[in-house]
Amino acid sequence: MGRPLEGIKVIEVAMWAFVPACGGFLSDLGADVIKIEPPSGDPLRGLQTGALMNNARNIDYSWESYNRGKRSITLDLKQEEGREVLMKLLEDADVLLTNLLPRARRKMRIDSDTIREQFPDLIYASGSGVGPNGPESEKGGYDAITFWARGGLSSTMTEEGADRPVGPPGPAFGDTLSGSMLAGGICAAIAKRALTGESSEVDVSLLGAAMWSQQRFICQSTADGVDRFPRMGDGVPFNVLVYTYETSDGRHIALCMLQADKYWADFCKVAGRADMAEDPRYVEAGVRKENGEACHAEMKALFASKTLSEWCEILEKQDGQWDVVKHVGELKDDAQVQANQYLQHVDYGDGSTIPMVSVPVLFDKQAMPGRRSPELGADSDAILDSLGYDEDGIIDLKVKGVVF
Repeated sequence: MGRPLEGIKVIEVAMWAFVPACGGFLSDLGADVIKIEPPSGDPLRGLQTGALMNNARNIDYSWESYNRGKRSITLDLKQEEGREVLMKLLEDADVLLTNLLPRARRKMRIDSDTIREQFPDLIYASGSGVGPNGPESEKGGYDAITFWARGGLSSTMTEEGADRPVGPPGPAFGDTLSGSMLAGGICAAIAKRALTGESSEVDVSLLGAAMWSQQRFICQSTADGVDRFPRMGDGVPFNVLVYTYETSDGRHIALCMLQADKYWADFCKVAGRADMAEDPRYVEAGVRKENGEACHAEMKALFASKTLSEWCEILEKQDGQWDVVKHVGELKDDAQVQANQYLQHVDYGDGSTIPMVSVPVLFDKQAMPGRRSPELGADSDAILDSLGYDEDGIIDLKVKGVVF
């Protein structure tokens, strides 16, 4: 099966995680993504984040994940010769993908106005902190501060009275989500160009992506004129069938039976508490809410009476929606993860493999095969050769420090 973006050429002038994650997404979809790095390399290559680097093989899975399947060339774009190589690369490119700050782009003469004037058919795609317009458009951002903190997720996830706001669940959480959205925008621009002949400038910001991810609360708070919807912690739920309960072995089951009365009687029956369905205090949603404290206490005691495996067997016998609260290390054993190849073992090039999460898009029910990231400048010579540079020309660029 071919990949949907085969034949599309993407030139990536980006670093860290947000926009490179977008490039990795496009690469898995089949695009030829050429990553341009300064001679010192993308700083993400050298970033170590404590325990995340404490693995037997010392593999940086952030780097591998966000730069999958790309080709790497080192170019010093501050030198005119480096910019000349970039211009040659853009001659037959479809997309220029960048997250350099606007001031740096202008200094290198790779800002959108300059590039699109020279290459009117090129799609110019950027990832920004807070958007390309407005008083802070020149400002950068990171997922922990721009997506998570400024975007409202931290305060929304923090329980009332907590000592400090909740931090993101893992590295590059907002970066990867925002990068996926940028990849979608680029695919739309490719489709538009194919249908109309018109190219586009595409931008996705960390702030905008954060707002999209929690648009329900933002719209409601705007309409109601309130600043926040505080997270209430372990209080009595509005619906006892929408709650996360602890089992006797310290695990958790998440229920999400939004149509409470549709599932209540059957749940009680299979759970061995048919009496609760007949109890006048709990017989329907309205009275369950009136007697919420008592009903909730009985539900917590009920779930605490059995193990996780016992509850899984019980809940399979009814139609209401539920699932296990899993740890990340358990996902590799999930039958659905395995069946859909959401986690792959990718050839590392030394006779071994590394685990890599697939892009979450299947085509004809098939996952896109993943590939590892490139070593720094691994493809410099081959790319320069394809642009018409002879051996002497390549050596000259290396002597000048334009290419590593």
